[in-house]
Amino acid sequence: MALSKGAGHRFFKEEAGVTAIEYGLIAGLIAVAIATTVGTVGTDLSALFSTIASKLPAA
Repeated sequence: MALSKGAGHRFFKEEAGVTAIEYGLIAGLIAVAIATTVGTVGTDLSALFSTIASKLPAA
């Protein structure tokens, strides 16, 4: 079954779905960036608190 020239042209000109997919990809990339940053900061804070705790005198 062949698509008519007009139907094929309309199919490739439709951009509503493409925009939604782009927003979804951007949201996914932002989520990955946040998760990576939180993981790194959490590890650094844990090391910092361990260093501080080891330098405090035992009460």
